[in-house]
Amino acid sequence: MKRSLAMLMAALFAVSLLSGCNTIRGAGQDIEQGGEAVQDAAS
Repeated sequence: MKRSLAMLMAALFAVSLLSGCNTIRGAGQDIEQGGEAVQDAAS
């Protein structure tokens, strides 16, 4: 019982970690697009 619970917790942790990476990547892309817009406006 403890082993299956540990496996379930590890799987949930892995899924949350992977989804977090996608969220951080999306935020980075948004920030990059904002910076490009500022550069274009300054030009």
